[in-house]
Amino acid sequence: MEKLYLDNSPIAYYIDGKANKEWIVFLHAAFVDHRMFEKQFEYFSGKYNLLAIDILGHGDSICARKGDGIEKMSDWIDMIFQKHGITAAHFVGISLGSVFIQDFANKYENKVFSLACFGGYDINNFDVTKQKANSKAQMKMMMKALFSIKWFAKENKKISAYTSEAQTAFYCLNIRFKKSSFRYMAGLQKLINKYPKKKRRYPLLIGCGEHDIPTEIEIVNEWAKYENCDKVIFKEAGHCVNMDAPQEFNLCIEKFLRKNHCENL
Repeated sequence: MEKLYLDNSPIAYYIDGKANKEWIVFLHAAFVDHRMFEKQFEYFSGKYNLLAIDILGHGDSICARKGDGIEKMSDWIDMIFQKHGITAAHFVGISLGSVFIQDFANKYENKVFSLACFGGYDINNFDVTKQKANSKAQMKMMMKALFSIKWFAKENKKISAYTSEAQTAFYCLNIRFKKSSFRYMAGLQKLINKYPKKKRRYPLLIGCGEHDIPTEIEIVNEWAKYENCDKVIFKEAGHCVNMDAPQEFNLCIEKFLRKNHCENL
């Protein structure tokens, strides 16, 4: 993956454009960076063109200027598209990443071939009472993170990944997260229920791991009831399903893309 920076922005992104085929855009979970998709890069390289982006405040996207906020991610993604002549792409988002790929689809629907959201929720139809159920525990962890990122990463890996291998990998990425970047997370509220729920014009895949928190599994199941979409619950996986079950995840994404390929030609 070639590392690049978007002009006039704090955003770092990574491209593998050797395939000369359709594009897949990867957006990572909170507190880590694009490297959580390493197993996906290995699998899909040469099959699709790949674009991975470090969300503001994560990875190498940390040199923000006055006025830069996390709510600008969709516009920055579109600027990357314009820079590289990408007309449309498939999007894969994990947790926080699923928020931004949905926001991009709200603004630039004609540039979306498909969405695959894991460990997330419908940002256009979100019940805030479900978030309140977990907010106290999350705030407690985040407050302690202000004193020790290592402690935060140690605790966070337990709720973000299920297998020991994935937990170790998640921890190694999480400890790079800077305390100062917590301030950007508040901007997420500006993206929730901002647009009305409407019928999507592109295929949607949603899912999570069977060992994710009960609230997330409930959200995914309820989402699938009213949305025309595909749903998958991965066995032996937690919140970051692509890290816990990379082989199953890759095959699932590949099947979904092949299923919808002809519609995009």
